[in-house]
Amino acid sequence: MSRTGAASADEPGKRATVKEVAARAGVSTATVSRVMGGTYPVAEATRRRVQQAAQDLDYVLNASARGLRSTTSNTVAFVVADVKGPFFSLIADGVEQQATAEGRLCLVCTTHNDPDRELAVINLLREQRAEAIILVGGAVETPEYTERMVKLAHSLDTEGSRLVLCGRPSLGPDVPETVVEYDNEGGAFAMTSYLLSMGHERIALVGVGEHSTAAQRVRGYRRALQERGLPLAPELVIQGDHRREDGYQATRELLRRKEKFTAVFAVTDIIAAGAMKALREAGVRVPEDVSLVGYDDIPLSQDLTPELTTVHVPHEELGRASVRLALNRKHNPAQHVKLGTHVVVRQSAGAAASRQHDGAHSAAQEHIPQ
Repeated sequence: MSRTGAASADEPGKRATVKEVAARAGVSTATVSRVMGGTYPVAEATRRRVQQAAQDLDYVLNASARGLRSTTSNTVAFVVADVKGPFFSLIADGVEQQATAEGRLCLVCTTHNDPDRELAVINLLREQRAEAIILVGGAVETPEYTERMVKLAHSLDTEGSRLVLCGRPSLGPDVPETVVEYDNEGGAFAMTSYLLSMGHERIALVGVGEHSTAAQRVRGYRRALQERGLPLAPELVIQGDHRREDGYQATRELLRRKEKFTAVFAVTDIIAAGAMKALREAGVRVPEDVSLVGYDDIPLSQDLTPELTTVHVPHEELGRASVRLALNRKHNPAQHVKLGTHVVVRQSAGAAASRQHDGAHSAAQEHIPQ
């Protein structure tokens, strides 16, 4: 509490006032209003100082909702990197279906993997009094990002809204959040173990990104190797984004470098599709020469030839559970659930054989530029 007895904006979940922003920035309340509202020219240095103070205090301009701080707009917001990927669209479908069943309007917002845009989107949704804000997909795991999200979770809770992490790890204990995960690491562990059981010991992992989703899949891959007493081969772990082109280029790179491997584990089915194209162009047969597996079990996995062995993720239920738990949290005290994953065996993976190494590499020599 402050000396006057009013709650400080630095306390978790307490909405800052325009006076507090003005005091921190060393300007008048009128100047803060001009900067935040964009209604009057303000010196650049002053504008930046006010914006920094507003960010530090988690201040949100919400003129339309003054005096209505305990109300929400019966809107559920779905925040995702983009709407092009099947993984996200399948979860979005579950969110929309459950939101409709609950009598809510569903909004979809994109961030393009930009943390600053994500913050701007969330604050805009706060102004609109969204009842639940569902963040989908991997998160940037840095102390600064986590601190920012913890503050937002408390602010939303105070305002009668809810932060939902769908397919993301918890922000920590005592954070007012709804977390709907799936066994991401366990799925990667199971898939790697499946390949190991068929004799594969040199398993390339392609499409490894910087977000929490990829990090969990790497942990599962690493743990399966360790349990078999096998070292992690850094040269077989190839970075990339979650795009088909990244899978294609990563696999071409493996072949160009003449790395020895008998299986490729793509961290998503989309990446697997790119990897399959690169292998086919190099004359490498799947699964006769190299086994190929993916992760997500999107519809595309059954359209590939051969059909893709992959890890099933319960996309629709992730979306449904996110809405159901967030909107009915008074009746659902367990606000952290983890859904299961499992390996779906199809035709793209087979037993390893020592001749596969040479077969893959000789084919690559004929088709991949050196």
